[in-house]
Amino acid sequence: MEGEPLAHLKLESIATFHPLDQHLKKVSRLAKANASLFEGGSWARLAGLWHDLGKYSAEFQAYIRSASGYDVEAHVETAPGKVNHSDAGAQYAVEQFGVYGRILAYLIAGHHAGLPDWYKLDASGASLQQRLKATDNLQAALAADVPSEILHQSKPDGPLSPGGAEGFALWVRMLFSCLVDADFLDTESFMDDDKAKQRVGYPEFATLLPEFDAFMAALAAKAAPGKVNQLRAEILEQCRQRGQHPPGVFSLTVPTGGGKTLASMAFALEHAKHHRHRRVIYAIPYTSIIEQTAEIFREIFPDAVVEHHSNVDPSDLKDETSRSRLATENWDAPIIVTTNVQLFESLFAARTSRCRKLHNIAGSVVILDEAQLLPPEFLQPILIVIKLLSAHYGVSFVFSTATQPALNSRKDNFGTTLLNGLEQVTEIVTDPDHLYSELERVEVTMPEDFSAPRSWEELAADLQQDDSVLAIVNTRNDARALHQLMPKGTYHLSALMCGQHRSEVIAEIKSRLKAGLPTRVISTQLVEAGVDLDFPVVYRAMAGLDSIAQAAGRCNREGKLPEKGKVIVFVPPKPCPPGALRRAEQSAISLMTDQAKKDPLARHLFKPYFEHFYSKADLDKHDIQALLKPEGEGEDSLKVQFRTAAERFRLIDESDYQAVIVRSNDTAIELIQKLEHKGPERWLMRKLQRYTVNISRFHLEKLLDSQDVREIHPGIFAQVSNTLYHTELGLSLDPVEIEPSQTVI
Repeated sequence: MEGEPLAHLKLESIATFHPLDQHLKKVSRLAKANASLFEGGSWARLAGLWHDLGKYSAEFQAYIRSASGYDVEAHVETAPGKVNHSDAGAQYAVEQFGVYGRILAYLIAGHHAGLPDWYKLDASGASLQQRLKATDNLQAALAADVPSEILHQSKPDGPLSPGGAEGFALWVRMLFSCLVDADFLDTESFMDDDKAKQRVGYPEFATLLPEFDAFMAALAAKAAPGKVNQLRAEILEQCRQRGQHPPGVFSLTVPTGGGKTLASMAFALEHAKHHRHRRVIYAIPYTSIIEQTAEIFREIFPDAVVEHHSNVDPSDLKDETSRSRLATENWDAPIIVTTNVQLFESLFAARTSRCRKLHNIAGSVVILDEAQLLPPEFLQPILIVIKLLSAHYGVSFVFSTATQPALNSRKDNFGTTLLNGLEQVTEIVTDPDHLYSELERVEVTMPEDFSAPRSWEELAADLQQDDSVLAIVNTRNDARALHQLMPKGTYHLSALMCGQHRSEVIAEIKSRLKAGLPTRVISTQLVEAGVDLDFPVVYRAMAGLDSIAQAAGRCNREGKLPEKGKVIVFVPPKPCPPGALRRAEQSAISLMTDQAKKDPLARHLFKPYFEHFYSKADLDKHDIQALLKPEGEGEDSLKVQFRTAAERFRLIDESDYQAVIVRSNDTAIELIQKLEHKGPERWLMRKLQRYTVNISRFHLEKLLDSQDVREIHPGIFAQVSNTLYHTELGLSLDPVEIEPSQTVI
């Protein structure tokens, strides 16, 4: 073992070694298997075989056996002072295959630091173009006794770039995912075999449909008779039948309260059964509402669901360690419940940990819940990647919403393309207009004058006229301002409460409503998707037409009132925040003729509403498509700016917000203590996502200065003060507001 080249080592009572030859061959096999679904196996196999070629160098071997004691972190190349071992394989690929070798070079050069730009200087100090020029690392590796069965390989014979030039960047990211996941898994099996064993044990995907059928049969047996439940049953049956339709892009257009969540899962499972899909990915627009959907699916499939969003995600850590790398997600479970941010930022990512999961999206059914909330500034690149995944990677998409966005291709009067959209979208339900007519359960009252705001005091007085009422406002500050004016016992819901806290409060609200007890709630828009509340009266601050429709879905949801429920739209003291929310509000107001005010949720209004809304936005604001289009011709082609595109593709600007783990209860406190002692481990990070709150960087700096929050691991922040979390309102950004009796100790 003394002279045998090593890939990794671990320190226990004695040092244990991972032979380099063994590692390269195992990663090669795993990467090939990962890419088999999209015929990329020959490219991924070779990337795996050459990804650590630089570790043969004498310098690396001396370093891993360093005099200071064996260095368990030696293979984490991005850490300061580590030996570069990724350039050698990248250079060798180009030396062997010319311009085609650049494909492998992107994968190999980036397998630690992330996919590089061709031109731009990256965080490690060099573009791929520059890294390919200085071949000292390659020469050092080849000076060692590298086995011929590793070096001597023919050019991959698999298909090149499904989707042509437009699909090249996605194809490279998919291959990159195959490589880094294989590398992580083989490294994990060596470094921590017990953790590796935890990755197995998910139920077979084929067993999920019978479990779902049994759950739905039990639910139907308990359902009260009535029109709403009858229509839900009809929608469910249509979804089951349409599951046999050929793979592609689908829309599920069902009014709020029509049972979309379970109906879309019925379609997905039937579709997967008929077309051999491997998993279902359920994507939700807000982190703040992911918990309820995940809980529903966990009740049906207890051992098959992974809930994954961006808060406290090891893939976002800037300072990687071997431990944080192995804690990242690869979406190997049968059912993934995630957010739009996690799904789409991963699809455009460059970082290894973020890209790791991508190959597991191939061969999946992806349900986009509340699809109208796709961010307009990124809509064009998102639609392009959806089309590519559907056409070339075996992915079927379901756009599930009561208010379908206008995503069809459009040109202006001069023939200029306004949106390169979706051409063939199959509607799952046979007659959406009939459903909307049958499920009409509310009467919506719009403001007489959109320029006449009402005060919070007036609104609080109006809300107190009803025993049970829900008021939905546009911001966290608005929610707190209105809640302060309400009687004791009024509930508050906002994203300043962690997921676990919100779930507990929502469960209490539901219980009270079911029992017919007076229940008043002040909430932000987080209740407008995935939260099944049923109030007789709902107030909604003026917003986009889709938001008003979603709010209406929390009113008379079960259709049990003798008359229609009341939805009152009001003009709040402050307008919507600038940006998409205000544009949506303005687009809604632009449609509100006297006739439209009589039925503001008529289905025919939504197409012109979304077209107006999108017309006011740059649908590829950050030029993502241009950055990902390969430049050059012939022997000087395939130049792509992966890193810059990833940095620009941020649905939520990381520079503005940071997740903080809060001490909301004893369980949260115990998990924080474990994180401090153990570091970021996969199971622990999953649990901690239930106890996080996103706050602005400005407020983070204030809380760091006051020592109420501390960075307990690189990039991971946690509450350390016991006087910061309010039992009703959640995280306080100004601790002096909280009385001692209202804090979580």
